[in-house]
Amino acid sequence: MLSINIFRKSITVLTAIAVWSAFSMVAIAAPDMMGEITVSGQVTVNGQTAVSNSTITSGSTITAGSNSSAKINLGKNGRVEVLPDSSITLKFSDNSIVAMLTSGKVRVSNTAGVATTVTTRNSTVIADTGQANTFGVDVGCADEDRCTQTYVETTTGLVTLRSGSTDKQVAAGTDATFGNPSQTGCKPCLRPGTAAPVVTAGLGAGAIAALLLAAGGAVAASILLGGNTQTEVGGGAIILSPSR
Repeated sequence: MLSINIFRKSITVLTAIAVWSAFSMVAIAAPDMMGEITVSGQVTVNGQTAVSNSTITSGSTITAGSNSSAKINLGKNGRVEVLPDSSITLKFSDNSIVAMLTSGKVRVSNTAGVATTVTTRNSTVIADTGQANTFGVDVGCADEDRCTQTYVETTTGLVTLRSGSTDKQVAAGTDATFGNPSQTGCKPCLRPGTAAPVVTAGLGAGAIAALLLAAGGAVAASILLGGNTQTEVGGGAIILSPSR
């Protein structure tokens, strides 16, 4: 009887050792991927103040305050930049980057072969895995569910802006928008590089440039006529008053 008990205890110990060894081998083979964050200004990670050169884990929420930003280096996979007044939840693995943008703007760069997406309240931005991509996603004008919009601009590569069953291809040097910020009660957008709020839903960079050019032409015409000019961008009203 004693020998049987000893045998059973030996089997139990050996089994425990085998399980622990297998778990250890798996942990060594697949370590948790870490990201390194560099901050400027007031930035928090999971509600705690972040400092530069610290590490973050997948699933962290990064929030940048006014005049603040954060850059997350994901090594060979790429990097993610959180712009001022922005918040994202970032998940990543050896071959994927997934950002959930709740406010503001994020800029993403991924290497070829890394599945990369940015989700917003009304859209999903999907990077082409066959090449390296650099693109920005902006939801800074979303103040309510009915005013939600997603603006995408691609610097290099190719991304797809998807909303429901509708896809828009956004190649390098182009932009696209989903949403309707011009709806009554919605705040106008302050697009990058503009000095005043301008509603840009459905307008690409070329269309916006045409509007600005037209406004500039109106100003020039007024000067030639010796009058004063008041221009309202987006409202389509140009009022010329003769000089007195």
